[in-house]
Amino acid sequence: MPCPYKFKNIMHLSDFNYFLPKELIAQTPIPERDRSRLMLLERATGATSNHEFFELPELLPLNSVLVMNDSRVLRARLRFKIGMTKAELLLVKLVGDDRWECMVRPEEKLQPGVTIAIDNQLSFTVRSIEPHYGLRVIEFHCKDLDAYLEAHGEMPIPPYIKTVLKEPERYQTVYSKHKGSVAAPTAGLHFTDRVFEALKQRGIETVFTTLHVGLGTFQPVKAQTIEEHAMHSEWFTLSEEAASQLNAAKASGHPIVAVGTTAVRVLETCADENGVLHPQTSETRIFIYPGYRFKFVDQLVTNFHLPKSTLLMLVSAFAGREATLRAYQEATDKKYRFFSFGDAMLIL
Repeated sequence: MPCPYKFKNIMHLSDFNYFLPKELIAQTPIPERDRSRLMLLERATGATSNHEFFELPELLPLNSVLVMNDSRVLRARLRFKIGMTKAELLLVKLVGDDRWECMVRPEEKLQPGVTIAIDNQLSFTVRSIEPHYGLRVIEFHCKDLDAYLEAHGEMPIPPYIKTVLKEPERYQTVYSKHKGSVAAPTAGLHFTDRVFEALKQRGIETVFTTLHVGLGTFQPVKAQTIEEHAMHSEWFTLSEEAASQLNAAKASGHPIVAVGTTAVRVLETCADENGVLHPQTSETRIFIYPGYRFKFVDQLVTNFHLPKSTLLMLVSAFAGREATLRAYQEATDKKYRFFSFGDAMLIL
């Protein structure tokens, strides 16, 4: 979905670049999820302050409502051999009965019509090539693919994490429920039972929605003019109960706090021009970058994102590009941890 309000000046990919020392890319989760650092950025003044994540409930207005993505990461990476050649599949999105869009390696050996038996439990046939992204549409032949992935699949951690993940559950939120993502909604990784209890004690509500994270979230932007970038679609659902609860909270003046960019994308996809949510189960291609007029989200909890990424563009749309990049520079100077297992930011 294109940005509904065009920025006056064309924005270039280089506008969302910043320098990050490699040693600040978090390679492992910290021992206690809620002891990650939390930078508070106040949009009205541009002021920042530094905290720990367990302090989040005290930093939020008493009548806030948190909206969280309860998607669960699939063990979606399969490694195997084609003859003597190492190969792999990454299941990205379910597109039909037993059919998934997949990233594959090596592409030249996985052309339409090819059938491969990984073992005596699973084989697959390449049916077609998705024209825009080169993904293969693959039909799996397996008695229980979900069980097979749990037993034999690997957690698809991002390529910038070079360390073996010893506890795969650390790449899941504690409230994850519905399987379907190929990357974690990382802003939620900091939450613990202690944080939820503190939120409850302060009367802060939590509402859950689901968006299965796919290419639309982490696909690199190649277009030099960002308006030319096309987002890959991602499946989501917002229930009638959740929409009704959130509409009532919004009408009562309660701040809506999106936990993560995926929650933002669900809410902004489902909100009409009057700022009213409509329950949906659909797919979204919404692309949010500076100039976008937010219709429902008031505040945001998010991680620190990759340079030139659509996630950084969304945060820049919410907080302002200059303020966002200043905050990122401060985070770099103060040795914050970046990306999936990194620290967090609260934007009020």
